[in-house]
Amino acid sequence: MSAKYVAIITDGNGRWAQQRDLPVVEGHRAGADTVKARLRDAVELGVQELTVYSFSTENWSRPRAEVEGLMAMFAERIDGETPELNEEGVRMRFIGRREGVSAELQERMDWAERETGENSRITLFVAFNYGGRAEILDAAEAYGGGGEEAFRRCLYAPEMHDPDLLIRTSGEQRISNYLLWQCAYSEFVFRDEMWPDFGREAFEESLRTYDERRRRFGAR
Repeated sequence: MSAKYVAIITDGNGRWAQQRDLPVVEGHRAGADTVKARLRDAVELGVQELTVYSFSTENWSRPRAEVEGLMAMFAERIDGETPELNEEGVRMRFIGRREGVSAELQERMDWAERETGENSRITLFVAFNYGGRAEILDAAEAYGGGGEEAFRRCLYAPEMHDPDLLIRTSGEQRISNYLLWQCAYSEFVFRDEMWPDFGREAFEESLRTYDERRRRFGAR
């Protein structure tokens, strides 16, 4: 399969939980489990970079209890899973604004990046407190001229490749302020599954859909 750089909007965790009369945070826990499982699939399927939308700049407007639960779960996952991911050769990178994120959580994110920084089996980019417009604005403030490549060096993760494929789950068909610069020529696949139900078969089908398309980048 030829998509080496894949981004996913992991949508539907809350609705998945509500359909099962579970607290919303349980949907996010199930979604985090799915990220881990699909990350391992991505390695087997030849994906070199996987980017997941974990928490957007707009998500702060959600109910306070949900946001606090997400923050606690995020810290717990970093602590518990970084050593395991490090052993599996996963390089972790967090992209997004650090302002507004607690100092303790920032320290955990920095630690995970340091621990896994030399790994090369696959890179997991986690978009946390991330917004595509915010990224472009932040880059514009640092940009001193010099063209597109110089501007790219001002983005949150200059080393990130533009995604070949962007997948969104839960039946919604929009990109929700995600990787606006990077997805200029990405192929989009929209899936009906809620993110916790997005299994390996759905992932493989999405990659096959990408393989069936012809990318022209504006040419004929």
